[in-house]
Amino acid sequence: MTTLEPPSPSVLKSLRAAREMTLFAIVLLAGLLLKFASPTFLTAINIDTLLAGVVPEAIIAVSMTILIVSGGFDLSVGSVMALGGVIAGTLLKMEGSIALAALGGLGVGLACGLINGLVITRARVTPLIATLGMMLVARSLALVKTQSIPVSGFPHSFRMLGQGHFLGIPVPILVMAVTVMIGDLLLRHTRYLRQVYYIGGNEKAARLSGIRVDAVRLFGYSLSGVLSAFAGILLASRLASASPTVGSQVELRVIAAVVIGGASLAGGEGTILGAFLGVLLMGLIGNAITLLGISPYWQDTVTGAILVAAVAFDMLTKRRG
Repeated sequence: MTTLEPPSPSVLKSLRAAREMTLFAIVLLAGLLLKFASPTFLTAINIDTLLAGVVPEAIIAVSMTILIVSGGFDLSVGSVMALGGVIAGTLLKMEGSIALAALGGLGVGLACGLINGLVITRARVTPLIATLGMMLVARSLALVKTQSIPVSGFPHSFRMLGQGHFLGIPVPILVMAVTVMIGDLLLRHTRYLRQVYYIGGNEKAARLSGIRVDAVRLFGYSLSGVLSAFAGILLASRLASASPTVGSQVELRVIAAVVIGGASLAGGEGTILGAFLGVLLMGLIGNAITLLGISPYWQDTVTGAILVAAVAFDMLTKRRG
């Protein structure tokens, strides 16, 4: 009786590269179609606006990819993003120190992520319930702190983080590019982060092989909280205002982008580069709706349809495999 051998690392690497190249080609094709559909698409202002608009979701997608590959997810990222921005903005107005404000905002994000991770790993609450609860708590805290009034009046030095340029490139876009590149390299090549593939593929086997599953998961949720708060701080700097209502449905758009980028909700598959391409494709769709004069209310319809199609395609592929 013959036995089936698992795919070799080289085969898996080739499959991931093929999916990323396919998605890259789709993004290029979408851009080409938009070029002919709207003469303003390739203008510098529109490209800067498009890329700046996807910065928060691309940064959050780094940690969301790690979580989904490990077999989890985080529904609280949008609310934590809002709370991190509000806390940073409030501290900045009270103390006047950018460093203290940033540390406060990131610290709150870390606390939210740690609580998520501990509830999931220690209390064995499912990620759906744990992060859904944190989504409600973080949003409520942001609203209570501000009484639903955006925090504004930031100094010029803080606003330059989100509005400044370096070598002619907007600073937030550079920050996004560096975050995505570092995250992708670490997930591909570091021994610690590559453990998420084993955990997502077969958690029981991962535990038996000596992998500290709970510690890796706790790190993933902590990173998710920190990067969500970081995205909120960047957005507050760019808009010169920290609103407690920002980030609505960000979690759904990021999860959709990560799945479109090749990750499986069953765990064990996905790359950060693929997730970034998924975020970029979602941004192109939103940009196209705006440029073509279509009602913006259609964007969620398109996002939902693409998410269902991507998950259905993934499941059908697995069954045939």
